[in-house]
Amino acid sequence: MAIRLNIAALGGTGMTSARTRARLVERLKTQGITHAGVLAAMAEVPRHGFMDEALAHKAYDDVSLPIGFGQTISQPYIVARMTELAMGAARHEKVLEIGTGCGYQTTVLALLFKTVYSVERIGGLYKATRDRLSVLGVHNARLRHADGSKGLAEAAPYDVIIITAAAPILPEDMLPQLQVGGRLIYPVGETDQELRQIERTAEGFIETRLEKVNFVPLLPGVV
Repeated sequence: MAIRLNIAALGGTGMTSARTRARLVERLKTQGITHAGVLAAMAEVPRHGFMDEALAHKAYDDVSLPIGFGQTISQPYIVARMTELAMGAARHEKVLEIGTGCGYQTTVLALLFKTVYSVERIGGLYKATRDRLSVLGVHNARLRHADGSKGLAEAAPYDVIIITAAAPILPEDMLPQLQVGGRLIYPVGETDQELRQIERTAEGFIETRLEKVNFVPLLPGVV
């Protein structure tokens, strides 16, 4: 693992048990997640610490949950699935996440990549997550309060770009921000959404259509 998390700092009655997260990992295995590093990261990150205490009893269910500001924390399977796709990239040095949200996916990525850049357009979420990741000891995440709808050119190129909100069409502005051998993993569509992957090769780009998903929309601007 790239970092060591300060899990005890989050608290949570009974929810810090390794046994609780081990059950989550066993379920992910039955859902087809096989990458050992991804499973280890999912076992390490305490999902209950990224949501309101009133919802903590549902933290390890395979459901998305509200985190305020009209946003949600993705279900564990989707986080694991997108991370597993990311680990198929040629290098694992630098990843860009569009849509920090509560920081759960950010933290999973931080355990597996040297540096994580993550962009959040909602100021309240950005501030809360910045503080949460500081408490957890996620020192290799670089958070930005900005419009991420066109990526983050300042730190490009990236080995992986993960978008955690659905764009109506392919976000082509992000393609030049990928390294050769890198991957863009993103949901696309409005009511009928699909998870897709684009891999950059020396000759161009290869797109793979994956599975049906359900994400909040990718919006431009900053609030």
